[in-house]
Amino acid sequence: MAEFEQIKKALKTKVNTIGGVIERIRMSKDEGEIYATKKAAAIATKALTNTTPNIKPGMSESEVAGMLDFEIRKLGSTNSFETIVAFGPNASIAHHQPTLRKLKKNDTILIDFGAKFKGYCSDITRCFIMGKPDSFYQRAYDIVEKAQQAAIKKVKAGITIKELDSIARDIIRLSDLPVYGHGTGHGTGIEIHESPFLNPQAEGTLQVGQIITIEPGVYIPNVLGIRIEDDCLVTKTGCEILTRRCLHQPILK
Repeated sequence: MAEFEQIKKALKTKVNTIGGVIERIRMSKDEGEIYATKKAAAIATKALTNTTPNIKPGMSESEVAGMLDFEIRKLGSTNSFETIVAFGPNASIAHHQPTLRKLKKNDTILIDFGAKFKGYCSDITRCFIMGKPDSFYQRAYDIVEKAQQAAIKKVKAGITIKELDSIARDIIRLSDLPVYGHGTGHGTGIEIHESPFLNPQAEGTLQVGQIITIEPGVYIPNVLGIRIEDDCLVTKTGCEILTRRCLHQPILK
């Protein structure tokens, strides 16, 4: 800020912002950027596959996050953001930070993580159960999955961002579960959160070459939290799910 004030003083003229120019250019990815993001998604997917067999009752959230981070590094990558691991009711906090809370039998697990490849980020969220889910959790999970799949099916160039955002929200709203307060998704790239941002106030339409997340959720304070997140490449006729191969709700034993 001090440097900016010095520049204004030296120029002795009005200074206008041109914010957003670079961000708009970065929204649509070229072939090299798409390749790097696909590799980042593949690395994250393999890291989670290597981690889940080693998750056992008695481990802490921090231990599980550390194991996953280590797997990402063993694959020659780094985290695209700080890994979120949340057991049971802790998952009701959308951006929970791992603690020393221990995993219990029949606990639920939410993991939000990603890897980087040549500077480009992936972003995935998966939910697991250490044992047997209760009927309410299973119903909530099924509704979140339905909302996510409905939104993904509508991803294509030309759809308005508001419309896409509303598809997932409406399914959860009609189920009488609380509607999530965060966006339905966001762009990814050299930063984990880039334009476009999918929310009810968003303007514009999706464009070919954008890579966006679709991540609806249900959060009930001190009860449960569920979020399912995949990375999607926007095409003229639909989308390519870059994280399709990542594990989906296995029962951990």
